[in-house]
Amino acid sequence: MSFEQMYQEQILDHYKNPRNSGSLQNPDIKYSDTNPLCGDEVEFTAKVKDDKITEVKFNCKGCAISKAASSMLTDAVKGKSLDDVRKMTKDEILGMLGVQISPVRMKCAMLGLKTLQKGIYKYLGKEKK
Repeated sequence: MSFEQMYQEQILDHYKNPRNSGSLQNPDIKYSDTNPLCGDEVEFTAKVKDDKITEVKFNCKGCAISKAASSMLTDAVKGKSLDDVRKMTKDEILGMLGVQISPVRMKCAMLGLKTLQKGIYKYLGKEKK
């Protein structure tokens, strides 16, 4: 099995069996966003303690890339500081996905990170456009 096939299977697994799916009760962070180009929708909820994400969940109505990237992101950010999550980049998301993402699908791959980062900015009182 090639690395590409392994990552494709991992994406399908996260799409079919998303980790941390759902919503948290009384979250510190709650933010929703959409990708108007394809109609993907995602919402993140998170709890914060001592400036770190202690719990995180998401709901996503979207394609395999959008849902898998959001699922992988929830695993990656648990225990991280808000500042570290705000500094996460496209390259980190693409590294988690492990496959070539076409320019058309890039917004799908980045929707989860963009949404969570906007939620953090809102939580900190620094709304980011």
